[in-house]
Amino acid sequence: EPFQAGGRITEWIGGTFASVAALAAVRRARATGQGEHIDFSLLESMIVAGTNYMAVLWQLMDAGEPVGGTQTAETPSIEPTSDGWVGFCTNSRQQISDFMVLIGRPELRDDEELAQVWGRMARFDEWNEIVHAYTTSHTTAEIIEAASLLRIPVAPVNDGRRVFEQDQLVARGALRRSSCGTFLAPRPPLRMDDTDPPPPGPAPKLDEHRDAAAWKRTRAAPAPSSSSGPRLPLSGLRILDMTAWWAGPSATHTLATLGADVIHLESVTRPDGMRLVGGMLGARFEKWWDASWFFQATNTNKRGLTLDLAEKRGLDLAKRLIEKVDGVIENFTPRVLDGLGLGWDVLHAINPQTILVRMPAFGLTGPWRDYTGFAQTMEQLTGLAWITGHRDDQPRIQRGPCDPIAGMHAAYAFLVALAERDRRGEGVHVECTMVEAALNAAAEAAIEYSAYGTVLERLGNRSPGAAPQGLYACADGTPGQQRWLALSVETDVQWAALAAVIGAVAGESDAQAWSTLRGRVAAQDRIDELIRSWSRERSREDAVDALLAVGVPAAPAADPRAIDGAAQVLARGFFEEVDHPVTGRCRIPGVPFRYRSSVERWIRSPAPVLGQHNREILEDLLGVDSAEVDHLERDGVIGTELRPR
Repeated sequence: EPFQAGGRITEWIGGTFASVAALAAVRRARATGQGEHIDFSLLESMIVAGTNYMAVLWQLMDAGEPVGGTQTAETPSIEPTSDGWVGFCTNSRQQISDFMVLIGRPELRDDEELAQVWGRMARFDEWNEIVHAYTTSHTTAEIIEAASLLRIPVAPVNDGRRVFEQDQLVARGALRRSSCGTFLAPRPPLRMDDTDPPPPGPAPKLDEHRDAAAWKRTRAAPAPSSSSGPRLPLSGLRILDMTAWWAGPSATHTLATLGADVIHLESVTRPDGMRLVGGMLGARFEKWWDASWFFQATNTNKRGLTLDLAEKRGLDLAKRLIEKVDGVIENFTPRVLDGLGLGWDVLHAINPQTILVRMPAFGLTGPWRDYTGFAQTMEQLTGLAWITGHRDDQPRIQRGPCDPIAGMHAAYAFLVALAERDRRGEGVHVECTMVEAALNAAAEAAIEYSAYGTVLERLGNRSPGAAPQGLYACADGTPGQQRWLALSVETDVQWAALAAVIGAVAGESDAQAWSTLRGRVAAQDRIDELIRSWSRERSREDAVDALLAVGVPAAPAADPRAIDGAAQVLARGFFEEVDHPVTGRCRIPGVPFRYRSSVERWIRSPAPVLGQHNREILEDLLGVDSAEVDHLERDGVIGTELRPR
């Protein structure tokens, strides 16, 4: 049975996307005097953050109607140690190669099957035996120390109690006293000019601010602009995008969609790592690095530039480009930008108006400062993995939502920094730490322990605030492709409606107690049996329709490979067709909100192929003559063909 991502991750994802949409609309309103109506879709935000863009991959594979299940497991991931659990993430070929050295099996680097995730899945039992022979003979701390020396993303698998002992979080003061003084909670994950955000004020009492002066307009609104036609909030701004993988590109992708001219910087020897996952499509596309479904989904509306920053001419061109931009966003480990000589002091001297948003995995300070981390690492360290999985199973990762959560925090940070630049008259430096963004999404577990001493555990598909809640097999499924009904009953009214539909509750001896949430939580095993008996006699479509008709929250558990064909998704036009120069026509998701006054279509251009806009940017923007561009290409400073080191 599939299981949900633990915690209230859906609300956090929706909130971060909505905050960016709202703040961008405020910026536009201040400039034009025109207000905005935002139509935000929680479903679409979860398609972006929770499906790994499988619908795009399925199109590029040209695989037809999805058949069979889609459940897979990353490996290595969360593994047992001699004193608990440790979490790994090996997204790249180099990382899995280094992992084989870590576990004392360097000869496995020559095993082409085990170098690929599909090969490790095919030989899962054999692979696990090899991995566990190492992990179970060492403590978590010993493994973290050794793996970090090899730059393998690694973390302890913390629960809501252990996050308070995690040395990086302690060193950075990431958890601080609430305004009421009764518990510790994560602080906002943004620091501007090395200054911590102010402490939060108290939560308002009911109707406390009905007559507050803050609701009264204190300044005149700007006169409405006379300009005709739609205008995107960030039109006229230019951003140098020095990010890679998913977290950083998701930030710049949203800013590009909102109108900014985003230049995505890579090199032919060190491309964005998300390009490399396109290797699995190598049989279909010769330039497989341009075929990556993940890269295509997170880099629409951007221009692409390659520069070898290890070469002086490449670095000099990057500095000239910084003179022309409003912002730089990067997500290297901190040592990289400083090692290039592009730290904040240098950038500010080159262009005093530019904004620098840094997205380190663990922060610019602390003992984990230079450790490598991905979304899975954040899930493991912050407690999200601990509360994900079935009750009788080990902790499980959520497969990536911490990336767009970090990305939307960074996009929000850039918009805040723009307002601060408007106020100050000069650029600002913002630190937006990935682990602290994830810690905010995991706040429930930390607060529950701090306030009440309770360690939240895995609940499978259940919830303390809804009962019944779960997945229920339907009649039209098969053993290889089960069809699941998802439902969640939060109110007593919804329960009464559900009970009336399934019609088997009245005969239960304690049915009266089920009229309250507490009674239903206590009896959920029996309630689940009754729902399963009902759902097994119906198709998934009929079951969903019957429940929605009486106001019970219900939905099909969708196959992510086919989510682009769901009726609601089609009706809103969330996926937009693009014509990519390598992969051809494909439907790509936009952003999960719409402005009433703005465009009907978000995607203006497909993701760039490697170095696609080199000449356009170097010649037109920086004034480099054509002969010099030819020379740069011959010398490998720029290029359009992948040349791994």
